[in-house]
Amino acid sequence: MTNAVTVKNITFQEGETLICVPLIGKTLDEILGNAHGLVDAGADIIEWRVDHFAQVREMAQVMAALAEIRGALKALPLLFTFRSKKEGGETELSDEAYFALNREAARSGLVDVIDIELFNDEAQIRALVDDAHAAGVKVIMSNHDFHKTPAQEDIIYRLRRMQDLGPICRRSR
Repeated sequence: MTNAVTVKNITFQEGETLICVPLIGKTLDEILGNAHGLVDAGADIIEWRVDHFAQVREMAQVMAALAEIRGALKALPLLFTFRSKKEGGETELSDEAYFALNREAARSGLVDVIDIELFNDEAQIRALVDDAHAAGVKVIMSNHDFHKTPAQEDIIYRLRRMQDLGPICRRSR
């Protein structure tokens, strides 16, 4: 049995199904309109897919939007996700910008969980995980391959590597 991870009032544990709903929009108005609808929808956690936000390259705008989103979601846990283009996301950032964005989100006090993609520089991943944990933010390690299902051995390797780097793993096909 794995260890349980608690985020606000939600516990991630083996055998438990949780509902995570994506919050997507290009503009802050669109995002906030969607956020207000999710508060009463029965989701356990909300995932802001910041890669859809038109101003994702402007850190001050992202942090301002994050503050508005946090206010709109009230007590719901907030997962901050920038999904890279190579893993099915909307936008591409340099590695430096990707890590800076996630680090600022983790340090902001506005998010509960950040998603870090597995196939990045391991030293940078470990530093970001340490920063997130120091800020009281949980980490989900993720990997997405929408072109094929990897061989079983490869999936197991990826999951073990994720487990080594962060307490919550997410593998999508």
